[in-house]
Amino acid sequence: MTQLTPTQMKKVKSTAPVLAEHGVTITKHFYRRLFTHHPELRNVFNQTNQKNGNQAETLAHAVWAYAAHIDNIDALGPAVAHIANKHVSLNIAPAQYDIVGEHLLASIVEVLGDAVDAETVDAWSAAYAQLAGLMIGVERKLYDLADWEGFRPFTVVRKVHESDEISSFYLEPVDGRSPGRFKPGQYVSVKRYIDVLGYEQPRQYSLSDAPNSNYLRISVKREPGNIETTPGVISNVLHDGVNVGALLEVSAPAGVFALDTTKHTPVVLVSGGVGITPMISMLSFLVQDRNDRRIVFAHACRNGRVHAFKDWVNECATRRRMLSKHVYYEAVGEDDIPGTDYDATGRIDLSSLVDEELIAGADFYVCGPLPFMIEQKETLGRLGVEAARVHTEIFGSGMLG
Repeated sequence: MTQLTPTQMKKVKSTAPVLAEHGVTITKHFYRRLFTHHPELRNVFNQTNQKNGNQAETLAHAVWAYAAHIDNIDALGPAVAHIANKHVSLNIAPAQYDIVGEHLLASIVEVLGDAVDAETVDAWSAAYAQLAGLMIGVERKLYDLADWEGFRPFTVVRKVHESDEISSFYLEPVDGRSPGRFKPGQYVSVKRYIDVLGYEQPRQYSLSDAPNSNYLRISVKREPGNIETTPGVISNVLHDGVNVGALLEVSAPAGVFALDTTKHTPVVLVSGGVGITPMISMLSFLVQDRNDRRIVFAHACRNGRVHAFKDWVNECATRRRMLSKHVYYEAVGEDDIPGTDYDATGRIDLSSLVDEELIAGADFYVCGPLPFMIEQKETLGRLGVEAARVHTEIFGSGMLG
């Protein structure tokens, strides 16, 4: 792997303030440039996140973080693992790093102009080569561990309406072999050709059942869009146009957000909205496990119409002595039954759910919208839960500091 000189490190680190100020401008320019020269990469990048600017903001944050920590790359370990898993799920190849590096460096020069000299450009070229080498090495190890590389055809064998917004798709491999191993909480990428766009689009969806030898299950929220957000291209196609018998291209499972199945200590599963999907995978595993671990399941959603997996979770709570559930509705509908459908109104209050045993030894798995995630992490921090025992997953391209 390329090693930077002290002078190069100093040059790159000195650009961090500039990247903090102009990073999004650079990354927006980068994506325009990249897709102009390599339109085939539209098949890889989420074009919805391109339109709403989320991808540009995420990349800008990542570039700034790399510059700020160029002299302590180990500090980026969690981010590297997260990004590497995403790349493996998208089947990113080493050659694509060369393409991205060319256009990212060109964008820095074209946006900053005279503010960046040749020596700084050379330092960034070396820094990017270092980062690319690191990522390619990590991703190669993940590819080697995966049950397959790239995308594999699966057939939709069952489609289940879970709520007004979420539907589950049961997927069996066309080749009749094992659907693959995974850890509860991980995701797959699903790829579909979109006629109106003229290219493929991949999306990541959490696996929503315990590992088994027959099928993979994903549970997808329809994203209708509103005045502030673009409708979800793939989610709407899946809901409206993908039924039993359809084929989907699926990646091998990936992701660092995963239940530690080796432990016997308490587990707290905290979700908001569609963030429930990886929690259902974890809960499915836990209720099948012979270890009598204490489980706390806390979920928040708008109302009963959008409350997915309600009956199944209730059944689990009845059967499993060490499982307690706590469901919160923002607004109660006339058909919603207190004590059965929901337990309280308003927001999840972890301070009222977490006791001394949980603070001392539980692992907390949290998934949901970014503001929800931030609130739960801050609450757990105030309660004294060690940061290493708080595991988080954010859907989309957001960043959680």
